[in-house]
Amino acid sequence: MTAGQDRAAVYAEMEQARRDFRDLLARADSASLRRQSDGTRWTNQQLLFHMLFGYLVVRALLVLAGLFGRLPRAAGRTFARMLDAACGPFHLVNYLGSCAGARIIPAARMPVMLDHVIRVLQRRLRRETCAALGRGMYYPTSWDPFFAEYMTLAQIYHYPTQHFRYHQRQLTLGSGGHGAQQ
Repeated sequence: MTAGQDRAAVYAEMEQARRDFRDLLARADSASLRRQSDGTRWTNQQLLFHMLFGYLVVRALLVLAGLFGRLPRAAGRTFARMLDAACGPFHLVNYLGSCAGARIIPAARMPVMLDHVIRVLQRRLRRETCAALGRGMYYPTSWDPFFAEYMTLAQIYHYPTQHFRYHQRQLTLGSGGHGAQQ
């Protein structure tokens, strides 16, 4: 991301995801939130929390990328390999964390949380320099299908919306039980 247009596109995609999330939850009743999602072990409510969590985790990823972006690349590669080696425990924690998060955070509170985290990310994105957006780090590719071996800050800002859109297709909030449409 080197041009203002790219930055504006990532900003806009976050904003659209924020509106879509609010709409999904506004149309969901308690029965549809308890319904099993398509292709995951989560209910719709758990999957919605997981989609929110994708944005929450980016704040930590940006801090890590800021740190590892200033270290020798070998340090980042080693860190990513160590994380890849721990993918089994990560996937379990990821699954259970979304189960617990959906129990702790009521569905009505999730849009407020997403509004907040997206505002924070958008504010931070506006302040990033082009040089900062070009820095990055190595990532554990076994943890998420949207993690590339090396990701710049620009790619990290785009990541949560990719993650959101992927899981949005797995929601079964519609009246027929499948395909939560935008």
